[in-house]
Amino acid sequence: MRRPGPLRWAWYAVGGRLPPQFRDWVLFDLTCRTWPLRHLLRLVAQIVPIAALLLLVLPGPLTVRVAAVVCGGLIGLAYSAVFLYEATETRALKAGFPRGTLQRVREERRATRDLARAAARHDRTFRHLPWSRP
Repeated sequence: MRRPGPLRWAWYAVGGRLPPQFRDWVLFDLTCRTWPLRHLLRLVAQIVPIAALLLLVLPGPLTVRVAAVVCGGLIGLAYSAVFLYEATETRALKAGFPRGTLQRVREERRATRDLARAAARHDRTFRHLPWSRP
């Protein structure tokens, strides 16, 4: 799986389409265990340049400008969190995956993790019994 470099990642973060060789990475990015945090990181990458520009351009005391930019950014992040699933689905469609792929992959990975946890819990619970040793 190839990861995009910083410039390509920045392009991807603002909604750009990556070349086909990064298709597997896009699927991983949108379905790994930390995918909601990755989504918020992409949003922060979009907000930071605009926030910096606003801090420089807006008139008034620095504390008021910082408070306005921070509050606006938090509202933007909260608004975007509401459309978390739709936004990631759109990114997957741009990468060429059919609708519903993300949900299916996330459910498969969740089932695999749950099965591994259950097996580990079973081993911890029953390993002391004589008939459970190999």
